[in-house]
Amino acid sequence: MIVETMNLTYPLTKEIIDNSAQPQVLAIGQFDGLHLGHVSVIESAVRLAASVNLPAAVMTFHPHPKEVMKKGDYDGYLTPPREKERILKSLGVDYVYIVEFNDAFSQVSPQNFVSGVLVPLQVHTAVVGFDFRYGYRGEGDAGMLRELSGNTLEVSTVPPFLIDGEKVSSSGIRRALMEGNVQLAARWLGRRYAIEGTVMHGEKRGRKIGFPTANLKPNEHFVLPTKGVYAVRVNHEGQWLPGVMNVGVKPTFHNDKTMPSLEIHLLDFSGDLYGKSLSVELVEFIREERKFGSIEELVAQISKDANTAKSLLLAVE
Repeated sequence: MIVETMNLTYPLTKEIIDNSAQPQVLAIGQFDGLHLGHVSVIESAVRLAASVNLPAAVMTFHPHPKEVMKKGDYDGYLTPPREKERILKSLGVDYVYIVEFNDAFSQVSPQNFVSGVLVPLQVHTAVVGFDFRYGYRGEGDAGMLRELSGNTLEVSTVPPFLIDGEKVSSSGIRRALMEGNVQLAARWLGRRYAIEGTVMHGEKRGRKIGFPTANLKPNEHFVLPTKGVYAVRVNHEGQWLPGVMNVGVKPTFHNDKTMPSLEIHLLDFSGDLYGKSLSVELVEFIREERKFGSIEELVAQISKDANTAKSLLLAVE
């Protein structure tokens, strides 16, 4: 199925309304991460749309509101736009609306969001999570949607998605990544957390000590996990390869580096990766990054990390 993606700005133009307005079931949310809770909202919309013989659509927002509002705890995307769009298209929706979130849109009242966006698009039913908020300062909630539409809009609220009694949330996944708990992040996402990027020229120090590494530059503003060493699976040209990745500042060689780098050593691989695109799945956290007293000590630890990663990855394949 071909899924149509439409980029919207507020206020909606006549052209957008003419092209997009039709009775439809619309799941609305930021959906960063597209975790199992988000999927439950979207799948609910898809089922409901099928039951009333209407197209299913998703409305999401970019950039992330926290990025625009300069919230101090914003640290990147769990699913940057291209990855989010790819996953959305796999969930059975017919349309994806990406609304530009800017300073002006952040000032839009709940009333104007409903009357200026949802009503002109002829939304039949809005499907939202139980904690959905919208409009200026999040003053609108799910219970207000029908009222603000003049009772033209049906509303379906999806309950929280729980795992082991805990509500699955994007903030919880970010916290898990900051703690190195990549397995919990994977359980809540419904898939392993992955970072995509391009291999760039680095310091070439790994080759000199017998462990050549690929220096990965993320192609989007991904949330990075806590500094340390990870067992990873790397997709290179459609083939999954085992590896070990260091996220950090390489304190054995640097005293003043603050921006973490991603260095991947592929196990049992030889070849030129420069300029190649890789997708790196985090399988398990091995240890924290630390400074070593000598190159020999570092090499011994890297060898140990590689063996640990090999054992862990054999267990999951």
